[in-house]
This record gives sequence, structure tokens and C-alpha cells, in this order.
Amino acid sequence: RSCNPPVGNLATGRTPVTLTTCGQNSTELYCFYPDQNLLHQVSHGCGQPRCTKCNANQPDNSHLPADMTDDFFANPISWWQSAQGVHREEIRLDFETEFYLTHVIAVFKSPRPAAMVLERSQDYGQTWRPYKYFSVNCTATFGLQDDLIEEGSMCTSRYSDAVPCTRGEVIYRALSPANKIEDPYSPEAQDLLKLTNLRLLLLKRQECPCHGLGLVEKPQRFAHYAIYDLIIRGSCFCNGHAEECELANRTGVMENVVHGKCVCRHNTAGDHCEKCAPLYNDQPWKPGDGKTGAPNECRKCRCHNHADSCHFDLSVWLASGKRSGGVCDNCKHNTEGHRCQRCKPGYYRDRGKPMSSTDVCKPCACQPMGSANATFSRSWRCHPKTGFCYCKPGVAGPNCDRCLMGYWGFGENGCRPCDCARDCDQHTGNCFNGHGNEPFFNIPIGGRIPDLLQTPTNKSEEEWKWNDHEQGFSALRHPEKCVCKEKVLGSVADFCQMKYAYVIKARILSAHDKGTHAEVVVKVKKVLKSGKVKIARSNRSIYPESWTNRGCTCPILNPGTDYLIAGQEDSRTSRLLVNMNSLVKPWKAYLGKQVSDILRTGCK
Repeated sequence: RSCNPPVGNLATGRTPVTLTTCGQNSTELYCFYPDQNLLHQVSHGCGQPRCTKCNANQPDNSHLPADMTDDFFANPISWWQSAQGVHREEIRLDFETEFYLTHVIAVFKSPRPAAMVLERSQDYGQTWRPYKYFSVNCTATFGLQDDLIEEGSMCTSRYSDAVPCTRGEVIYRALSPANKIEDPYSPEAQDLLKLTNLRLLLLKRQECPCHGLGLVEKPQRFAHYAIYDLIIRGSCFCNGHAEECELANRTGVMENVVHGKCVCRHNTAGDHCEKCAPLYNDQPWKPGDGKTGAPNECRKCRCHNHADSCHFDLSVWLASGKRSGGVCDNCKHNTEGHRCQRCKPGYYRDRGKPMSSTDVCKPCACQPMGSANATFSRSWRCHPKTGFCYCKPGVAGPNCDRCLMGYWGFGENGCRPCDCARDCDQHTGNCFNGHGNEPFFNIPIGGRIPDLLQTPTNKSEEEWKWNDHEQGFSALRHPEKCVCKEKVLGSVADFCQMKYAYVIKARILSAHDKGTHAEVVVKVKKVLKSGKVKIARSNRSIYPESWTNRGCTCPILNPGTDYLIAGQEDSRTSRLLVNMNSLVKPWKAYLGKQVSDILRTGCK
């Protein structure tokens, strides 16, 4: 819920500033009529005046500005008094920060002024605006209508009568029937209630009516303003996000002082909870809703424990459909991105660890000579998800540290194609002619590791020789160069005759040259049929058995693409196999339904 700090007396513990104080330069004599005489009917006169001295430097005879804001229960007869003869006096209270005002009460010892203005500043005294004008005659003094006649007027005569001649009150309520506010944290409410300074301008003195009943000796000795108590009720200003406040920029602790620094809740921060806490900027900051009670908490950014702060970005917020606008600051642990959700260039994600782990990003281990600089993104040294390096032409291995089969001469420019019908020595380029010394083929898959020249069968040697300017091609980079005779989905009888051990929908993630065999990592999305090898909807490997010339795997398996795959299994090693008899088709919903129907009804 939205929170409200308690209301207290903002004047307590704070000393007002006045233009004058009686006896500030030297001892002054002044006269007054005792309170008990003035509180009764003044028509019989004011009684005998009493005269005494005041001196601001003598504790027993001083009447300082601080006497207005002391504890009026502990010191009921302490008061501030102006110098004699002044007409215009100013009483100003400066706060160290912003507060909310509810009402002001001034209890006068002298007769209340015939004209007075209550003003506030919201910018530490740079500019001032009136709260209320007070006058015996509003129209004559300020050119305003009296609120006794016109409700809501800025001026009132209600508190300007000379009677009672002492302990007369002046009261101002910030929230009145004329100033109705439904939400105390709305911009309209803040404009009315928020203040950093408050001042009373006393513009015209008036005498007690009983003075005229008898001859007063030296009337100037009665000519002063005097105030017993100045009470300013209000609270610290917290935008609905705190219900208690603590000391702000001040030393020493006084009882009952209303402090100005909010103890923020709802993941907010600042002296007035006017902003979100450093890691909680996923949506725009809002004040609490005083009308509905909604707390409007700040929401935490999703930085996966890799950032200490985030900032709100309007463009990100709008692009997300106003769901999330947080952008993480200074991502740590080699991460980057709006949410520190990916590894920096030169690092790849360790899939065995949660994204929030401090060592989720591992450095790439690419062989500098064999890895390519001009990859999809120039700054990537290896694939940020798999860690596999981007190799130069003719280079193989997860770390790009050796030549592909059919290539030789590992160096700065990669590897060169063998000028042979078969494989050649990787160091010298000398052709292997006999079958006995022919090594096992290293198989590149789908172009992730590029460009294989492989021995053809039942073809003339000339047909498979490389041209001078031609490199090997991969299925991923140059699919138009790869020609595979692929299995087609024929009749129900043809499909059933193949007796496929498994049928799955899978996305190709990456391909690996393991030296002794090839391995394709896939994400299984749907299992239409399985045999003895258990298949779960998760990442697993499939093992191609057949390949063709020029670096193309057959069937073609392009990373990032979803396929329908039907093939055999090796239950001894729990491997799923792919060969030229396998059915491999880019996934289409109708194809999946067709195969499902065949499996359900056709094959018996």
C-alpha cells in the first residue's frame, strides 16, 4: 500500500529568522497590559499597564525568535518580540529539505496585525508564492474579495480583529473545503503542499481598542509585534513510499523533531523516495497512489546477478510493449546486453551453469592462426553459445587447430586443397595413392566446420579434381553448390518398409568434427516415434554416417533450422543414426501431421 509519514510540528527544533528583535542593540523599555486583564471584556479599559526592559543578550530579559518555536507546554509564557516602532516585520522559517504542510497556527501576544501575508517557497527562497492574505479589509488592502463573502478567496478577515488583544490566533489550513485533493501525491497536491521555506509578512500593526479609553504615556512603548507560539504542522515528503523519516544533513537529535530524510520502501531511493533504487528501474518510477492505496513499487531489472545497477530506457520500454524498460549498467563477469544475458566477444556460455553464475562465460580457446577474423560479427572469436571457433578456409576442429581432410599446409591463410583424387599428407601435400595408408575421414557437418574434399566412388578421377580458383563449399554457406540425392516421403508402404527406429522434430544447433566421427547437436522438440534408445525433449547428439564430396553432408543439416528426421538407431551405443536412407525434411506442420497419421494407422 502507499505510505504516509506521521504529521508533527515542523517548527520544533528549528529557529525562525526575523528582521528585528527587541533589545538586539541595547536595552529597551517596553510596556504591555497583563494577559488576565485583556482576556476579559476590554470595554472597561485595559487596566494598569506594566513596563519592563528587554535585552537580547540577557537570558532573563530576552525575547528571541527561538521562543516562538520552543515547547509551548514547557514554556507557555515565552515569546518573541520585535523592535519598537516597526510596521513591516518578517518571520521566516527555512527548512533543510522539502516538507509537506498541513496547517499553520500563530498565537500572538500583541494584537494581531491589521494586514499580513503567509507565503511559501519551493525552491529554497528563490521565489515566493502566497498561501493566504489576512486583512481587516481585504478589498482595500489587497484588492481581493473576503472569503467570508466569496468562498475560496485568497484573503480573509477572519483572523485580523484586534480583539482579543492577546492570545489571538491566526490559522491557515492547507487542505480546506476550497482546496479539495483526492490524491496527496498528485502534481496538483505537491504544488499546494510542498515547501522548503515559510514566511509571515507582518505589514500593519494595530492597537488594542482599550488604549483609547485612557491617556497612554509614551504610546511607542506599546508599538511592537509579539508572538507566543508559531506552530507549523506537516510531515516529511516521501511520495507515498515511506512512513518514517530520519535525520537529513543535520547533527544532534531533538525529541519531536520532524526529520526530512525518508526511510524508503517499495524499492525506492532518494531523500524523498523520488527515484527507484539502483537495481530497480525496469519500469518508470511513480509516486504511491494516495487515492487507491496502490504502492506503485519499483521493479527489479533482470541482470542475472551480473550488475549492481540499471537505468530506465524509454525506447526499450516502448519496444517491449511497456512491459520492461530496464537496461543493466556495467555488466560484470564478461557478460553484456540489456540484461547481461550474453557473453562478451571472446567468451562463450558454459551451458552447464545457470546464467546467474559468476563464471558462466568462459574465454574462447581458438588457435589464432587457424581461426577467422571476418566472421558474422567481427568481434566474435568463437560462437557465443557453443564456444566453437570460426575457422579459416580448409581448417577444422572446435579450436581451428588442424586441416580438414583433403587439405594441407596449415598456416596464416588456412589450409590449401590437396591436388589429389584422394587425401594428402597434411604437412607436405603429397597424395596418398594406396588404400592401405588412407586415414579415417574427418567429417564436417552442415558447413559449421567448412569444406571437405572426399574420395568419390564409381567416378573418373578427372571429374573430381579441384579447379585452380575453386574452394570447397559448405551446405550452410553455399547450399546451391551442394547436391544431395535425398530420400522423399513416398507412399505409406514405402515409408513403413524403411522400418525407422525413431521419428523426431529437431532443431540443428551445431556440428562437431570429433576426429574419429562426426556429431551433430540437436534440440529435440517433438518425439513422434522412438525405439530402444530413449529420446527426451532436450539437447542430444545424432550421428551422420554418409557424406559426399565438397564438404556437404547428406542429408543436408543446416544449423538453426528445424527438421523432420526419421532414421535408424544403434541400441548398443544408444546412438541415433542419420544416413542416405534416412528421411530428413525441413519441418512443416502438414508434414508432421502426415507422418503422425502414417505412424498411427499405416504401419502395422
